[in-house]
Amino acid sequence: MCEEFKLLKQGAEAKLLVCNYLGKPTLIKERFQKKYRHPDLDEAITKERIKNEARSIVRCKTIGVKTPTLYLVDFDRRRIYMQHFENSITAKDFIINTKKLETGDGSDNLNILSQKIGETVRKLHESSIIHGDLTTSNILIIEKNPASNVSKSLEQDNIELVMIDFGLSHTASSAEDMGVDLYVLERAIISTHNDCPDLFPRILESYQNIKTKNKSYNIREVINKFEEVRARGRKRTMVG
Repeated sequence: MCEEFKLLKQGAEAKLLVCNYLGKPTLIKERFQKKYRHPDLDEAITKERIKNEARSIVRCKTIGVKTPTLYLVDFDRRRIYMQHFENSITAKDFIINTKKLETGDGSDNLNILSQKIGETVRKLHESSIIHGDLTTSNILIIEKNPASNVSKSLEQDNIELVMIDFGLSHTASSAEDMGVDLYVLERAIISTHNDCPDLFPRILESYQNIKTKNKSYNIREVINKFEEVRARGRKRTMVG
């Protein structure tokens, strides 16, 4: 089925392998067995997370949010086989590279990226999809029509964001869950991109400015909950 597995990345929860599956560039996400858990509990948790990830990936496609195409889910091997975007860069690396270069287009590039991230997260929330681990590492940037170097500059009409790593995702329509999702993103950006103080405010502005398509979605309630979650987080930080 697969030829020549190559380790791409290894984290605390899973390792990422790349290969050719049925002639297509493929990324395999293989979850580790947690030895400290009871085997039955570990199997149940892993299976549930794999299910959640697969469901969210498929559901995102139905609402116009780009995600990798699923090829195979193998519960026995704890693996998900999915599309591998070979010519992509994470939002994290793009932002870091942009700040290093500090070219004249840098601010424009970050504005475009911020707008796209805000719009994408809003789409998820309007469809009751909570990502659960919103970070700039879990957002890929690809070009619709590859022509320029996406690692250096962005053209608004020629780029797409690909959302990845839905292992902690779930379905929820509560403003609290959406507020927590936004707070996780804010903390991740502050931690990773502390030299970009305007980045999250721009994302949040884009998130708020989209005209809603879901009448049951209340943007003001979500923002109020986000502010509450943020205040609780700051209080915990101060107390230690």
